[in-house]
Amino acid sequence: RHRCCHRPTKIYDDGVQPSHKTEYVEKYPGYGNICPPESCKPKPEVQQDQGRMDGTTIFKSDYLPYEIVTRPFRPQAEYRPKSGKIDLGTMYQRDYNPHKVGPVILARPRERKHTSEAKVDTIPTYRDHYKLWKSQKTESCKVECPYEPPSERFGNPSTFQDDYIPRQPNPPQSCKPCETKLAEGPFDGNTIHRTAYVVHEMEPMFVRPREEYKPSDQPFEDLTTHQRDFKGTPGEQAKSCKPENSKVGSGDPFKGTTEFQDRYQPYLVTAPEFHKPREYIAPTDKMDLNSTNRLHYTSHKVAPRAPIRPAPGRKSTGPFQGKTTTKEDYQPRSICRQGLIKKEQQIQKPTGKFSSLTTFRSHYIPHQANPPQSCKPAHAVATAVPFKDETLYRTEYTPKKQEVCPGHHPDALGYIYVNTDSQGHKFYRQVSPERSGSNCNPIPEEVPAVS
Repeated sequence: RHRCCHRPTKIYDDGVQPSHKTEYVEKYPGYGNICPPESCKPKPEVQQDQGRMDGTTIFKSDYLPYEIVTRPFRPQAEYRPKSGKIDLGTMYQRDYNPHKVGPVILARPRERKHTSEAKVDTIPTYRDHYKLWKSQKTESCKVECPYEPPSERFGNPSTFQDDYIPRQPNPPQSCKPCETKLAEGPFDGNTIHRTAYVVHEMEPMFVRPREEYKPSDQPFEDLTTHQRDFKGTPGEQAKSCKPENSKVGSGDPFKGTTEFQDRYQPYLVTAPEFHKPREYIAPTDKMDLNSTNRLHYTSHKVAPRAPIRPAPGRKSTGPFQGKTTTKEDYQPRSICRQGLIKKEQQIQKPTGKFSSLTTFRSHYIPHQANPPQSCKPAHAVATAVPFKDETLYRTEYTPKKQEVCPGHHPDALGYIYVNTDSQGHKFYRQVSPERSGSNCNPIPEEVPAVS
């Protein structure tokens, strides 16, 4: 049987019962009396009614009522105003001694203007007391060592001169082609296409005449494939999962007493007493608005404060004197750069010839290097014997014919449509069984395909 991996949907059923058996259930053989393992899933068991529910709870059975004692109420004392006059005197009024306050004296000295018609002496003190000293030039402490280049030639060869071996350069082979002489005579431009081409006469292009439009007399069939093949399956209306709103209990009026009615004790509650405010009586005497500040304050006549702005200066009309002490007294001096103070060398330089023999050259012992042994294995297989490249897969493999789904091209493969199941698979039947070869698998009478 053909197994299809696709699962198309379908909205109608032709009455064919779907097969819920898998290929494993059909082809798997049983072994003896071995039963399949039992499921660990608990079985759904409905608990039976064990009796009528008792209405008593733990609170009802264990609750002990206590006597409620009324809280003692402390009566509020009656307000009685005190007789006598209130002493409004304070310690400040008793201990304060008034003093006469005078105007504040400014601590700033008075501004004095020094005005004189005498000429200003512009000679400063530095110019009067300064005396020039003749300074001597300091002698240089540098030891003169004139450089004398060596007269002999430097005869020590370098490492490059010792190790360099001149080689003759091999010029690379030129890839430029050899010079070819051009053929004499005119260029022959005839090609195989030009010489072998046969010209054929073109027939005139067939033009199909345009047909005139004629409306059809038949009525228009507006029935689609969906409207023709769809069959509405009548079904029952889905039931609601909402529980019915049924009243639990009987409809008779309640004739018993409740716990609140049995244990509730009414208390006598008195209305709260409200304090009646006294009526406001306006005073008849005149109010004294004089305060301590008004009675003891002495006003003083104070002049306005003078501004701190400086007095405007006089503008001079004469030329500006731009001479300063630095310009008149400064004398530029020629300063020479001081040389480097170099110390004398304590170790004298060698005067002999350099031997150019290093510690490595004197102590080095050359050794002859042995080439490393090759780890490449020897040729164990003779090259003359051909290699056997045959494998089990090549020798035992049997090619199988690839099956073609009849749902793609049923007419070309020789199949006829039979029916369609509820899963959407179309079944086809072969018209000519002789078309299947002897080496192929036998084709069943009905073969399913993808819809």
